[in-house]
Amino acid sequence: MRAQQTDSAFCQFETLEYGWRAAFYLLTRTYYHKYRLYTIRMIVQRWAPPSENKTEAYIRNVSRLTGIAPDEPIGIPSEKPSRWMMLGVAMAIQENGTDSLDYFAMLRGWEMV
Repeated sequence: MRAQQTDSAFCQFETLEYGWRAAFYLLTRTYYHKYRLYTIRMIVQRWAPPSENKTEAYIRNVSRLTGIAPDEPIGIPSEKPSRWMMLGVAMAIQENGTDSLDYFAMLRGWEMV
């Protein structure tokens, strides 16, 4: 899979599935397994730092959308995949709104991880 680089600040992918795969890989393998980040607060503070975002508002919105409290452990990705998918979707909504959501692409991206 090759990324298209027409934006110097962000990686762009050829398909939505590969974008979702990258997001879920980052959330589950890098943030959870490598850095041991396991709550919405811990993850969003790294993903959307206060130097670039209104981090507390981001945390509140993701928590509201998922129904997971900011400091509640999300769970082990292999045991609680739906919670990690909800996290990814909520973060996508926070970043981009709902107009371009494709839930089938999201599910295929999860399967690719």
